[in-house]
Amino acid sequence: MAKKFILKILTAGDGGVGKTTLLHRFVEGRFSSSTRMTIGVEFFLKDVEVGEDNVTLQLWDFGGQERFRFLLHNYVLGAKGAFLMFDLTRPNTLEKLQQWVDICRSSDPNLPILFLGTKIDLAEEIMIDDDYVRSFVDEFNMFDYLKVSSKTGENVDKAFQTLTRKVLDLK
Repeated sequence: MAKKFILKILTAGDGGVGKTTLLHRFVEGRFSSSTRMTIGVEFFLKDVEVGEDNVTLQLWDFGGQERFRFLLHNYVLGAKGAFLMFDLTRPNTLEKLQQWVDICRSSDPNLPILFLGTKIDLAEEIMIDDDYVRSFVDEFNMFDYLKVSSKTGENVDKAFQTLTRKVLDLK
């Protein structure tokens, strides 16, 4: 018999890494190149099936700008998982990972985090190699790493399935 779950999922990472664009691709099935800067937090809902389970994902889109970070600790309570995102074409988006991990895990030190490298469609501009990324996965105890493209949709559904499955396995 199918079970029904409601899961709060966070999306975190520096400004411009593609958090909002990823959520639009996943929720609406389209690429939007004209998203605006997220101020504070935005919220999306999406129903998915994982195996036999029906899951409503509450997707919390955290604004990436430094000036909004003080707000974010208030929004992590009850989160069951998180995407921590960086831009494969901009190495500086890896500089604040400790801050983002601390924010995401501020109410649950064991919160499962899936590390996402964005903009894989910009193959000629990628500046970060997988071995370097895996060192962060290990350092911050993230459970996996995927590369995604909101523009082409590559690995977007896989990312949400992977994180949702991980969260359900922990229940």
